[in-house]
Amino acid sequence: MALLTDHRLLVTGILTEDSLAYAIARRSLEEGAAVIVTGAGRGLSLTRRTARKLGDVGEVLELDVTDVGQVDAAAAAVLERFGRLDGLVHAIGYAPPSCLGQGMLVAPFTDVATAMHVSTYSLATLVRAFLPALRASQAVGGASVVGLDFDATRAYPLYDWMGVMKAGLESLSRYLARQVGPDHIRVNLVAAGPIRTIAAKSIPGFSVFEDNWGERAPLGWDVHDSPAVADATVALLSPLLRATTAEILHVDGGAHAMG
Repeated sequence: MALLTDHRLLVTGILTEDSLAYAIARRSLEEGAAVIVTGAGRGLSLTRRTARKLGDVGEVLELDVTDVGQVDAAAAAVLERFGRLDGLVHAIGYAPPSCLGQGMLVAPFTDVATAMHVSTYSLATLVRAFLPALRASQAVGGASVVGLDFDATRAYPLYDWMGVMKAGLESLSRYLARQVGPDHIRVNLVAAGPIRTIAAKSIPGFSVFEDNWGERAPLGWDVHDSPAVADATVALLSPLLRATTAEILHVDGGAHAMG
């Protein structure tokens, strides 16, 4: 039996085939899951084109996490289609240009607030909206929420305010795990090393990460190995890690632990 047989999943954040969310959705389908994906704003048409390459995807829902109406409509659509939700993947992040590559003293609070709303608070937004569907999960061990993270224990060059957003995401995931654990819902994060995606290209000087990460990681690192991140995410979505919550699983070649 495949790891995600009879699982119903929602995967957010797909834009192109190099998106980590795309790799996760593809791997989930291979492991027997039924998958609905979401897109937002001007990227929605691109998400729809990309989703067609996945093959057996139920539908693409419009889901802007800053729009309460869209969030509620997506939650209702998932309940109507699936009747439950066994897994939810949060692969959403955005920061205005002033928040990246310019230090910590340039971005106005309005831009920082936007980054916080989309990149951090949105995890709580999704858990709250999809809570009835997650509570109805029939998976062994209950439902699983997995967010994509980037190690927030260090201050990285040029990452600036997005690093703060990831630190907030890590803390939020622990508080959510505490709150929804009694409902048999797990909340975990996958802290991936740098992968060459559209999101990565928006980070000024991303090559700094690429050039140094493999040297620091004892296992080495391949910036094209999105399947490694997808495999770890699928493990967290599956019953294999049914007793694991409030955890940050590092998939980065071990770089986060090195001096």
